[in-house]
Amino acid sequence: MKINFSQMYEGWKNKLIPPSDIRDVINQTAEERTAICRGCEWHSKNKKNYKSMRPDDHCTKCGCTISAKVRCLSCKCPLEVPLWNNVATDVEENRISKILKKDGEPR
Repeated sequence: MKINFSQMYEGWKNKLIPPSDIRDVINQTAEERTAICRGCEWHSKNKKNYKSMRPDDHCTKCGCTISAKVRCLSCKCPLEVPLWNNVATDVEENRISKILKKDGEPR
């Protein structure tokens, strides 16, 4: 699976310092997605015989920390048939990308 560093950055940034103008959207989206992820077979807490040194709840399919992944508005669930999709439109994704570049995201 190819790692998309800009989406990882977006998720962590939205978790740690969410933009005030979309904070409510991020929080609502995260709540809905987290509930879905908790019931997924790929959630680290749901995998039988799964051993990991990671203390966080994470997706065993893509390896992402769930609390950050669910806050990435341009992300979708990594399963072949996604359990949730991205909520950002192309225009919003371009805006997010510009914000990330302005904040010094490595490319």
